[in-house]
Amino acid sequence: MSGKIQQNLSHKMLQKLSPQQIQLMKLLQVPTAALEQRVKEEIEANPALEEGLENEENQEELVFADKKEKEKPEEENEQEPEDTRDEDIEFSDYLDDYLEDDTANYKLQSNNYSSDEEDKSIPIPVEDTFHEYLESQLGLVKLNDKEELVAKQIIGSIDDDGYLRRVPIAIVDDLAFSQNIMTTEEEVARLLLIVQGFEPSGIGARDLQECLLIQLRRKLLEADEEVDVPNIKRAIKMLDKHFEEFSKKHYEKLQKQLSVKAEELKEIIDEVLKLNPKPASGYSSGANRITQYIVPDFIIQNKDGELELTLNTRNAPDLRISDHFKEMLKSYGSNKTEDGKRRKRSKQEKETVMFIKQKIDAAKWFIDAIRQRQQTMYKTMYSILQYQYDFFLTGDQKRLRPMILKDIAEITGLDISTVSRVANSKYVQTEFGTKRLKDFFSESLQTDSGEEVSTLEVKKILTELIEKENKKKPLSDEKLKDALRKAGYNIARRTVAKYREQLNIPVARLRKEL
Repeated sequence: MSGKIQQNLSHKMLQKLSPQQIQLMKLLQVPTAALEQRVKEEIEANPALEEGLENEENQEELVFADKKEKEKPEEENEQEPEDTRDEDIEFSDYLDDYLEDDTANYKLQSNNYSSDEEDKSIPIPVEDTFHEYLESQLGLVKLNDKEELVAKQIIGSIDDDGYLRRVPIAIVDDLAFSQNIMTTEEEVARLLLIVQGFEPSGIGARDLQECLLIQLRRKLLEADEEVDVPNIKRAIKMLDKHFEEFSKKHYEKLQKQLSVKAEELKEIIDEVLKLNPKPASGYSSGANRITQYIVPDFIIQNKDGELELTLNTRNAPDLRISDHFKEMLKSYGSNKTEDGKRRKRSKQEKETVMFIKQKIDAAKWFIDAIRQRQQTMYKTMYSILQYQYDFFLTGDQKRLRPMILKDIAEITGLDISTVSRVANSKYVQTEFGTKRLKDFFSESLQTDSGEEVSTLEVKKILTELIEKENKKKPLSDEKLKDALRKAGYNIARRTVAKYREQLNIPVARLRKEL
């Protein structure tokens, strides 16, 4: 029996975002530092949008030049057929109503915004890259053309920390395929030794052990009266023969292997601690590393005990609708010819009018989205300021209250996802430093007295305990748990370990010092 096709009616609740809402959601995610570029992109894409304040003389309402003519009795305009006249009148009325609407202009400088008039540009450092610095030293070494090309390939393979992570055979293959240069692993290894002699010391090492040994051997070669030669030699022996014990801080084993006392081992280790584990850390690495400048989105100032919140608008220029586009729309909207007769519009003219209108609409939507973005950001940050008022007043991290996205969403009446978009990648400048909004959100933890405290407070106390511990006998996670419980914080050992890892603090054994 064949199946029958049936029609059914059903109700479904669907939530769809308009293009304007989607645009606002995207703009909310953009931090102030990137907003200027986003505005520039929109101006380039839409010629109806311009940067700059509206001139006072252009602030009047947009109306047609012949509006009064249109309002005259209809019998004075009976020169065209009825259907054509009605169609043109309808189209003119449509444009008339559209142009009578206020055209939004976006002006940031109002009561709730920063009046900072400093340069809006972000500084860009101009300097030689790290690889260019190495290549300049290559010019001081006597090499033939082929050796110079191989050496440049080695330099180009050094990463941002100053290490050569690629094996010689990979460099041999790279040269063969990309530059048709035939070389050997032995030649690469020989030229690598030359590169490892460049400044900064330790450059071109394959791992940390080799990096530290290169620096110590350079020190030994360039030793003067101030250099402790015996301890440098012992340090070289320790790194060369017992690197695993050194990296795992097995100090008792090292004392036996080097036949030294604890005080002598401390002096040897101190020589190693003077070295740089990342030789290229002090240099710019050009295009491979993007320098990020933090531009605060909000500014909180303490004025005689009262906190004042402002929005940083340095990278958000004033926007307006193009006068040229408005004038074009006016001219197309005119319903009369020069001799006073009613003008019939062609299909092409109407299409042109619709194109201009679409561009003006898009510009209006963008201006409105920018304004809504600023209002939403201010509303969200003001709620965070009120919620964490004690912290912003004192800077004491222990005064941070437990706060989740839902708390701010309920206060502002905004959706949780909207609050999340505002909090992500945004910064607030306070007198205690520039803080990330995300860092103010935390879960709660209950004390023995039943009080709800922020996990940020617990982390602060945990950090203080570790800073004050005896580095010869650092506290284990179990002992840290006991110390926190004595302070009234009901916490498990595994939670202590989790918080310690989130704070990038190593385990007790790796915090041990002699």
